Amino acid sequence: MLDWSEYAKILLALLVIVNPVGAVPLFASLTADNTTAERHRIARTASLTVAIVLILSTLCGQWLLALFGITIASFKVGGAILILLLAISMMHGQQSREKQTPEEAEEAADKERIAVVPLAIPLLSGPGAISTTIIFATARSSLGHFAALIACAVLVGIATWIALRVATPVSTWLGKTGINIAQRLMGLLLAAVAVEIFAGGIVVLLPGLK
Repeated sequence: MLDWSEYAKILLALLVIVNPVGAVPLFASLTADNTTAERHRIARTASLTVAIVLILSTLCGQWLLALFGITIASFKVGGAILILLLAISMMHGQQSREKQTPEEAEEAADKERIAVVPLAIPLLSGPGAISTTIIFATARSSLGHFAALIACAVLVGIATWIALRVATPVSTWLGKTGINIAQRLMGLLLAAVAVEIFAGGIVVLLPGLK
């Protein structure tokens, strides 16, 4: 297993990339016509889906890489680029197309059940979150390491549930400006995570850079 401080960093990275705070305005707008009970049910389903996606990424990620013959170092570099693009979008106050396209956003308005699509997938647990989870999972192969990552995924799901449960009052209290500020700060943290992952992969692919 890694040091516990490393798992704290992993938890922070996953919270930043899932970014439940950034989903608050969309959740509030998509559920504006729902009752309080319906909003709570949607929040519960979305957060549970996020946790399940992250757990499956933890358990099956290495197997998928081996199936397609992708090295961990290559996946780190590719995943880091994707995460960096997402971070840049967050710092610009925009919704990244890696998470949700305009067509998906328009389609979501006509759906009765939005908890899984587009809230959980791809808005919260999109390609960036899945890539990050797989990268962290490849750091060790022990049962303790996987158990710690699963615990992180569960905590991210709980944090998502809390954020969505209070989405309506929080979005009103923070306002669009407050949410944009929080999103930009999280984007900056996410960019730093992407750089660390990229550096860890590129020195393996190009050992002469050491």
